[in-house]
Amino acid sequence: MDDENKKDEVNVSPDQEDQKEEISDPETEELSSKDKKNLKKHVKELEAKLEKAEKEVKKSADTLAEANDKYLRMLAEFDNYKKRTAKEGEAKYANAYCDAVEALLPVFDNIERAAEYASDEQSKSGLLLIISNFKDVLSKMGVTQFGEKGEEFNADLHSAVMHVEDDSLGENTVAEVFQKGYKKGDKIIRYAAVKVAN
Repeated sequence: MDDENKKDEVNVSPDQEDQKEEISDPETEELSSKDKKNLKKHVKELEAKLEKAEKEVKKSADTLAEANDKYLRMLAEFDNYKKRTAKEGEAKYANAYCDAVEALLPVFDNIERAAEYASDEQSKSGLLLIISNFKDVLSKMGVTQFGEKGEEFNADLHSAVMHVEDDSLGENTVAEVFQKGYKKGDKIIRYAAVKVAN
């Protein structure tokens, strides 16, 4: 009898098997209204959670972008600070250097005047030797002298202390130099004091 039952089970047609699966398939089963309400409620909850998560992601992205912007600004400010302090350090050194040279220039001017008015040759040659040595030292320091008679007047280099009308000299020409000018590179240590013609 067991064998017969087995035969009956085996002799089930394929159409009948499909019908059995369709009946037990939950996708094809009709949902009750209560299940539909629960499902809709669950979908709404999930949508609300998704919307909340998206807002949090956007807020986090905004916070990250703001923090990154602050970081980049701070990095740029620090880089500018480093460049500025390095430049200021160089300027302090250059200014101190020029101030020291400027303090020595009146002494040099006096030695030149003394050589100009020296009465005996021995004193004059000694003073000219000192002047030559001083010029060598200035040259080694990168300090150059400017302001010669006959140069064109340049307000960036010369300080006009007098004006004279002279037809033998061209317009805006240095007629006389009262005090030589000195500079180191582009930095003026002392302007040349001059008399300007025409």
